[in-house]
Amino acid sequence: MLAIIIPYYKLIFFEETLQSLSNQTDKRFKIYIGDDASPENPSVLLEKYKGKFEFTYQRFEENLGSASLTKQWVRCIALSNNEEWIMVLGDDDVLGENVVEEFYKQLTIFKEKSNVVRFASEVINGNNEIISKKFEHPVWETATDSYYRKYIGKTRSSLSEHIFLKVAFLKYKFCNYPLGWHSDDRAWIEFSENQPIYTINESVVFIRVSDESISGKTDNEQLKRQATISFFKNIITKKLGLFNADQQYKLLLDFEIFMKKNGGLSLKEWRLMIYSYIKLYKFIPIVKVIRRFFISLFVKNNV
Repeated sequence: MLAIIIPYYKLIFFEETLQSLSNQTDKRFKIYIGDDASPENPSVLLEKYKGKFEFTYQRFEENLGSASLTKQWVRCIALSNNEEWIMVLGDDDVLGENVVEEFYKQLTIFKEKSNVVRFASEVINGNNEIISKKFEHPVWETATDSYYRKYIGKTRSSLSEHIFLKVAFLKYKFCNYPLGWHSDDRAWIEFSENQPIYTINESVVFIRVSDESISGKTDNEQLKRQATISFFKNIITKKLGLFNADQQYKLLLDFEIFMKKNGGLSLKEWRLMIYSYIKLYKFIPIVKVIRRFFISLFVKNNV
């Protein structure tokens, strides 16, 4: 069975989320709502939806999300029981009415072949207006190719439009990056365990980007930069070999540029970069990165 986990904090769009669950054409799911010590009590709203779908509500007295969004996700998932599949749905995101129906309709196709399932998605704003195209994906795609397409701006991805095996989550968990930024990107690479991601393009999950959402806010850029640096260091040190040679080269070069714009690379980071280029077995890029390293030393010593 499917567990839909909702880490709850804000009431403003929560009814749209609940209504989309009530509208599901297939009710074979259980909802677990984890209230992150919110100052906005959802009890009256939840009373309205009693009997429309099965749910469990738990209020936590300690707020975790402000310090670690991923820890809030984890303790909300811990509310679930013996469900095999997990979806973590934002308290402002909305499911198309046939999301659950299509999941079960196609289950026999991807079961035991994929640990991670995703749906097509569209972006909505605070007025429930669709502000993007429909993002569809290859039916079968490696997690690294999926991430790379997002990285180069050919698609988008976030937590809510994915369903994943609970056993994969229990094995890897979510990495605790600031704001949970890139935590889902890393999760899909790890949870997939080198099996392809399966896509259900026949259903849409609507992802909200507004002034209330982490993606829409602009006062958290420093935390996003910290998360990006940590995420890419993990990619380069542990997962670079999962990407093809051209992807590796672009990721390395872009990370170097990003670091230069954010205070420069340390000696340890330069060693990591040079070693990573050497593993690509491409002579000219190796020569160029060594040259850039010595130039950076010269500039640093003459400032």
